[in-house]
Formats: sequence, structure tokens, C-alpha cells
Amino acid sequence: MAEYIYLVPLFPLIGFLINGLLLGRLPRAAVNFIACASVGLSFIVAVMLFFDLRALPEGQRVLEQVLFTWIPSGALQVNIGFLLDPLSAVMILVVTGVGFLIHIYSTGYMSHDPGFGRYFTYLNLFTFSMLVLVLADSFPFMFVGWEGVGLCSYLLIGFWFEKKSASDAGKKAFIVNRIGDAGFLLGMFIIFWQVGSLQFTEVMAAAPAVFAAGGALVTTVCILLFVGATGKSAQIPLYVWLPDAMEGPTPVSALIHAATMVTAGVYMLARSSVLYTMAPDALAVVAIIGAATALFAATIGTAQNDIKRVLAYSTVSQLGYMFLACGVAAFTAGIFHLMTHAFFKALLFLAAGSVIHGMSDIQDMRQMGGLKKYMPITFITMLLATLAIAGIPGFSGFFSKDEILWKSFSSSHGHILLWIIGFITAGLTAFYMFRLIYMTFYGKERMSDEVKHHLHESPRSMTLPLVVLAVLSVIGGWVGIPHVFGVTNHFEHWLAPVIAGPHQEAASHALAAAGSSAATEFLLMGLTVVLVLFSIFGAYMLYKKRPELSTSLAQKFSGLQALLVNKYYVDEIYGALVVRPIVTGSVFLWKIVDVLFIDGLINGFAAIYADISQVARRVQTGRIRSYATVFVLGVVAMVGYFLYW
Repeated sequence: MAEYIYLVPLFPLIGFLINGLLLGRLPRAAVNFIACASVGLSFIVAVMLFFDLRALPEGQRVLEQVLFTWIPSGALQVNIGFLLDPLSAVMILVVTGVGFLIHIYSTGYMSHDPGFGRYFTYLNLFTFSMLVLVLADSFPFMFVGWEGVGLCSYLLIGFWFEKKSASDAGKKAFIVNRIGDAGFLLGMFIIFWQVGSLQFTEVMAAAPAVFAAGGALVTTVCILLFVGATGKSAQIPLYVWLPDAMEGPTPVSALIHAATMVTAGVYMLARSSVLYTMAPDALAVVAIIGAATALFAATIGTAQNDIKRVLAYSTVSQLGYMFLACGVAAFTAGIFHLMTHAFFKALLFLAAGSVIHGMSDIQDMRQMGGLKKYMPITFITMLLATLAIAGIPGFSGFFSKDEILWKSFSSSHGHILLWIIGFITAGLTAFYMFRLIYMTFYGKERMSDEVKHHLHESPRSMTLPLVVLAVLSVIGGWVGIPHVFGVTNHFEHWLAPVIAGPHQEAASHALAAAGSSAATEFLLMGLTVVLVLFSIFGAYMLYKKRPELSTSLAQKFSGLQALLVNKYYVDEIYGALVVRPIVTGSVFLWKIVDVLFIDGLINGFAAIYADISQVARRVQTGRIRSYATVFVLGVVAMVGYFLYW
């Protein structure tokens, strides 16, 4: 099946080309079918490839396909080639599977939008770009997909470009990601300088011999690559674009936040795990930034009233968890949470879209309430996703989040402070998510009579993907049940040939020597569950049982409330310290340096020569007698010079 790997990204590309080239000429049903069928076919091929890969011996689960050479330049040989191994197999299943459900959902959600053809064209291009990113066999080819999803995020976030807020959000996402991309490129340059190749297999094989473990060079490479990841995966300080990405259609938010773009940075770190295990200082930076982002975004999520913004900051926080896992060298745990998060976060966004659809495009939770009886399917599925993200035992999020918390405590790269931050974040996550549930589906109906009159459950094209994702949100984590329960962690075992290595084995021995025990893991697990249940109870008391308490607390702590509602004023700080100085400097360079000095100097010389020319041109009269007179005078002057000088 190795010769068919190219079909996985090819089908969405074909869908993009057909709908794009025939934009406005195809009926709505044809556009929907082409867009959905292309991703569905990719999913079918991805499943077949997965089983083919699984049938191979563990040490040989690598399939490569080179289509042609892209850059033949001396030592730099870059192919258009694909690498399918256990890591990329997980990613293509997530991207195509969840992406297919989002496409189906979009046929209902965007059914009345006049730009539906353009929307599905962009959506197919987005899927193609992400599949290139995760299947690429080299850093440069990965960067093609990396930039492709960046372009598509700009197009989809600003899809309703008639709104200034939407077009501004698209530009913000594009510009912020370019900052991160500069770090990614510099990291690639250093890798090629040292290794002489940018193929993943060659770089990872040569890295232990080329780079000194713990050395400045490998640390620099890893930090530069992480800078790229902070932009793409919305980590401090480059997270600011992601909350504004809510300006796009809700299915776009589900695709970006759950299955595609924002997970690219986590995937890139896992793909480069050999480099990172050689750079403990870089791992520490990743862990600290991830933990800080997780806690920082979770606190903001507790005070937001826009249903999509709550989920946006939740995404930033959950991505922080994934980077925390990578930072303590638990790359498998990070990818595991990436997968489970794709299920329940896609479901949360699509359920939020169902609510917005039923509420006539209202997104403010303060104008909702009591929707449970109007939208039962949306309520049940969103509740299941909320239980999953909160980490209730048995749900998918419990297994992946607990694995990250345990590794942050027990890993030789972990620390008790990292666990404490992750622990507190788990409580905040449960609190703000059940706050969303109680404000949206319970209590007094706060919408207008006109909105209430149009309240309805979403069509089947929207609710069916919700049900499928709800099932995955419940059982999706069962493939990674921790060893402490006395079973094989199948997910960890699956990824072991890609991520496991001598460094990870040494870390495992260090953990055993340190006396890590099942009792300790169960104790920490129990503490987290207790905190989560306590947080849910707190949300119940404040937003369902006695909602007046939340109002009085908000008034009592109005300063803190304002700080959280305004997102710590980070956008304003960036505007004052970064954006406005750059704009002011640019205006100075434009009007003073460029217009006044450079253009003025050039135009000044031009004006001087123009004046000289105006005087000199009068000599050219066009009259023969004038020229003859000048000629005679010249001859007389020359004769006089030679006779009398």
C-alpha cells in the first residue's frame, strides 16, 4: 500500500481544484458532495494504510513514497515524498476522520450562506495542507504544509471579510504566525548546516553523532523550532491570534482548534523528539511555556461570556497541556491528548455552533439559558464532551490528561511545580466548562421572545456528526489506558518505534530508581478527580443553584473580573509596546526617510538638472543661421587662440 500514500492528500486537493475552478457554476448539492466525498475517500485510504502498517513487524512500521525530486541543489536534496509511520498514521486518521465529520456538519451549518462554494474550496485546501504537513518526509516539505494551513487560516478566519473584525482577525493570525515561522526557518538552516540533510529519517539518525547532548547548538535548534510551534499552536507569547479566530464560521473553529492547524506544533515537536531529548534546557523551556499557557488561558476562560471564546481559551489551555507533556519528554502522552482533544474539542465547537444556529447567531451566554429542552441532542452530546475535557474517569480526556499530569510529576524532566500548575488547571477547566453548560442549557430563559420563537434542534446533517464525536469522546481514550491499571497501553506501544529510544529508556530507568509507585500515581489521580468534582460543584452552585452568588462575587471582585474579562489586557499591551511603535516607526520611515529624504534627494537632483536643462535648451533654436553664427565665432576664437596665446 506504500504506493498509495499520495492518495490521502490528493483527494482533498482534487476537491479543492474542482470546486475552486468551477466556483459559482456548480449547484450547492454538487459542491457539498465533492467536498465531503474527497475527505471521506482520504479517510478510507488512511484506514487501509493504518491496517497495512499495523500488519508489519514493530521495528519495520515505516512506509515511504517519493514522487519526484523537488530541490536538487548540491548537498540539498528535497523530495516531494511522504513518510507513513505510527505517528503520521495517527495524525492522518485524526485529520481525515474528524475533518470529514466537520465537512458533513458544514453542509447544514453553511447551507444558507451565499459563499458556500468558496467556503468548501478553502476547507478542502486546508485539509490538503494539513495532510501534507503530517505526511511530509522532510522539514522543507513539512514547511509547505505548514504555510498552507497558515494561508487557509487567513482565508477561513476572515471568510466573512465584509466584517472588519473578521478581516482584522484573519490578518492577525497570518502576521503572528509569520513571526513563529522565522524561528522555524532558522532552526531548519542550522540543522542543514550541521547534518547536511533535512530528511527526517536522516536527521534523526545522524543527530546523536552530529550534536553534542545538552550542547548549545542542539538547544538553539530546538528552541527555534519551538518558536515556530508557539505561533502555530498558540502558546505564550504568540497565542493572541487564536481567540480572535472565532470570527470565522464555527465549523472552521472546530477544524482549526481540534484536528488541524493548532496541533501542528505539537506534532512537529514529537516528530523531532530525538533532538529534544538531547536538549534538556530546551525541554525545560517547552514545559514551562506549556504549563504557563495552560494556567493563563484557563483563568481567562472562567470569565468569558461568548460561548466560542470560552472554547477558544480552552483550546489554548489544552495545547499548553500538550506542550507540558512534550516538555517533560512524554511525547506519547502529548500526542495521545492531541487525539482525544480532537474528539471532544471538535464536538464542543460543533455543539456550540448548533446552539448559535438555534439562537439566531447569538453567542453571548448571558442571553441563553434553558436550552436543554429545546435542543436535547446538542445538550447531551455537549455534556459528554464537557465530561471528557473535565477529566471525569472513563471518558477520553481522563486518560490523556492524567497521563500528562503523572508524567509531569514523575518524569526525570518533570517537577512538582509543573504538576501543581497542571493540577490547578484541571480544576479551572472543569469549572469554566460546567459554567458554560449551566449558563447555556439550565436556568432561566434569558433570550428574547423572537429568538425563543425560532429555537429548534439542528438538522440531522449537523446532529449526526455530534453523535459520532460524542461516542469518540467517551471511548476514544480507551486505547491509552495507563499501565497502572494493569493493562497494556496500546497507544504508547503503537508509537514506541517512532518516539521511544535510548534517551526515553534511560528516563524510564531513572523513574524506577527514583521509586515511582502505583500508589503515588493513584493518589495523584484521586486528588485530581476530587478537585474536578469540587470545581463542578462550585460551577453548579454559582451558575445553577444560586446564580445570584456569581453576580455578587463579580461585583465584590470587580477588579479581578475586569482583568479576566479583558484577557489581562494583553492585546492592549501588545498594541502599546509592539504594534503602535512599529506603525509609528513605519510611518516615520515612509514620510521622513523615504518621502522627504530619499525621494526628496532624488527629486531635488532631478529638479536641479531640469533647471539647467531649461537654460541649456535655449541654445538649441533650430535655426541654421544661429548655428552658422556660433560656428563662425568658434572658428574665430580658435584661430585667435593659436595666433596670440
